[in-house]
Amino acid sequence: MADTRADLRDDGAEMAVTLATPDPKNVQELTQYVTLLLQQMQERFQTMSDQIISRIDEMGTRIDDLERNIADLMTQAGPEEPDK
Repeated sequence: MADTRADLRDDGAEMAVTLATPDPKNVQELTQYVTLLLQQMQERFQTMSDQIISRIDEMGTRIDDLERNIADLMTQAGPEEPDK
């Protein structure tokens, strides 16, 4: 069996993953190998999806805080003079 090595980035940090490339003896072994690869890919996509959603939620919270701070600053500045 030969090893295939892939370097992946997970949240900014490099992560090495080693996959054993089998020499399938029959269709069942090939099917099991492909199924395992698909499961691993699904797990990675789910992890990335979760991270993206988490970052979007965090950005939304930060935008809400920024809007509140701007509103507070506008309140502290007082009413604007009408244009003449």
